[in-house]
Amino acid sequence: MRILMVGHYPPHPGGVASHLDSLVRELRKRHEVHVLTYGPVEPREFEREFVHQVKVPPIYGLRGTSFAFLGSRKIVRLHRELGFDLIHAHFVGTTGFAGVLAKEKTGLPLVVTAHGSDLEHTAKLALGGFYVKKTLTEADAVIAVSHWLAGKALALGAGRVRVIPNGVRELEGAGEPENGRRHITFIGALREYKSPGTFIELARALPEREFLVVGDGPLRRSLEASAPENVRFLGYRRDVGKILSESALLVLPSRREGFGLVVIEANSLGVPAVGRHVSAVPELIRAGKNGLTFETFDELVEAVRILTEPKKNRKAGAVAKSVAALYSWEAIAAAVEGVYSSVVGQRF
Repeated sequence: MRILMVGHYPPHPGGVASHLDSLVRELRKRHEVHVLTYGPVEPREFEREFVHQVKVPPIYGLRGTSFAFLGSRKIVRLHRELGFDLIHAHFVGTTGFAGVLAKEKTGLPLVVTAHGSDLEHTAKLALGGFYVKKTLTEADAVIAVSHWLAGKALALGAGRVRVIPNGVRELEGAGEPENGRRHITFIGALREYKSPGTFIELARALPEREFLVVGDGPLRRSLEASAPENVRFLGYRRDVGKILSESALLVLPSRREGFGLVVIEANSLGVPAVGRHVSAVPELIRAGKNGLTFETFDELVEAVRILTEPKKNRKAGAVAKSVAALYSWEAIAAAVEGVYSSVVGQRF
């Protein structure tokens, strides 16, 4: 098959780009996969001819809407040149709406994947809500990365939703820690909905432990100004495997989370996780096995104390590895191919 993926893609950072990168790598073993992403970007050398872009203004709101309309026109032109079998848009919103508009012009089947903030945030905006609902009703197939999101998609108008989670791949820098597993780690964008301030308060409550903040965003400056001395800010890093290999515990204090891939990434290296009991997090953290969930701050502190006790930490880490093994990209790609078969009428 010749497939066109639409969405954020490396060198863009973030969860959607990481998901799409891994899925494309796996599908390219059997299919020709092209990608249309937000420009301007410099594609990686090994796939330069397969990565296409639409240059859009770097202004929130205008950027997405520009991509919806310019992207749809680009899809039509690419289809005339290359002849795709289907479009697979990632993120139900402006990206998905680009696929809807292109489907009207080309007749190509459209698959869309909901990743989280599209249904939990974009859907609540006036124009964003229109894009989301139109995409969900017009798509030939809807995929959600969690059961939580599947329920949201159905409530917003999707006819049927297939749940296919994110996968986990080998992380850059992963290996045996040189100085043991010492850190309690946060990995994510430093934005309000990720609640990094909760992590800083946790560090203040446990001054005897070392805390790492991995990620960047608009809250970084204020967080650094208020953080106690046992917190280090590392910024955006590509070697999260090395960082997690040296971590005793991952903490995910997000107030909403469509999936929470970082939990599975940590688990794959034997690192248990503590996460807020919201959205899809309870689907990933099997309480008392590969980690614990919390609702109040006191519960968070207690969960961290429990899971940093060496014996419990080792036991939870061993279970975590077995949980992460269920999320292989080979299995995820096979499930996605099953969706493709349902809309194209072709077996793989």
